[in-house]
Amino acid sequence: MSGTETTGIATASRAEYCVVACAEAWRDAGEILASPMGTVPAIGARLARLTFSPDLLLTDGEALLMGDTPALGSGPGSVEGWLPFRQHLTLTATGRRHVMMGASQIDRHGNQNISCIGDWSRPTRQLLGVRGAPVNTLNNPTSYWVPKHSERVFVEHVDMVSGVGYDRAAAAGPSATRYHRISEVVSNLGVFDFETPDRTMRLRSLHPGVSVEQVAEATGFALTVPGEVPLTRDPTEAELRLIREIIDPKGLRDREVPA
Repeated sequence: MSGTETTGIATASRAEYCVVACAEAWRDAGEILASPMGTVPAIGARLARLTFSPDLLLTDGEALLMGDTPALGSGPGSVEGWLPFRQHLTLTATGRRHVMMGASQIDRHGNQNISCIGDWSRPTRQLLGVRGAPVNTLNNPTSYWVPKHSERVFVEHVDMVSGVGYDRAAAAGPSATRYHRISEVVSNLGVFDFETPDRTMRLRSLHPGVSVEQVAEATGFALTVPGEVPLTRDPTEAELRLIREIIDPKGLRDREVPA
């Protein structure tokens, strides 16, 4: 499996394809808060802001809204607002946010677990806890980032529901489904969505160098697979320059997704 693919005169790494796929989650999003969790999503959100989504709001990871788009790991050169935690929660409840969370487990319906592994009453592993995942998923567009696609993450049933999937939202009724939307799941192997009649996970695109068989073997349930699966789009030369020279000159993306 190749770690790099050719685009124009440049060579894009697998990590850079993942960055572009994450950035696409915020395409034409307008003036909303992008909340990327993880190195590659953070680069993707910055890339989206510098290209096709200039109105995105980004924080410094704490309480400042950044007026510019600094390199990953650098502080903002200008600040355009203050967003302390209590105001962040208020913004989340109003739907003006698109978060890209991680997932320790995710199932075919989009239910996500970041709380514990094993039976809830006696878990074998304690994780982050539910945190804000229910409010995120019921009030805002939500996407997920999985840097290492495996059967341990893509499971038939999550051990505990943190982020709400399509089946549970439907069972809860209109109050849960009104604003519920899982935009996409990006992994180191491809991009996935829930654009199927029964709202179960579909393979939307493969990163170059990855086969449908590889994805199926690394997934613990049967995916919906179209007759022809497109490749994740190539990053443009301008996007590669932004990623490599402006946003992530230290190459932190390759630590999260090795070639």
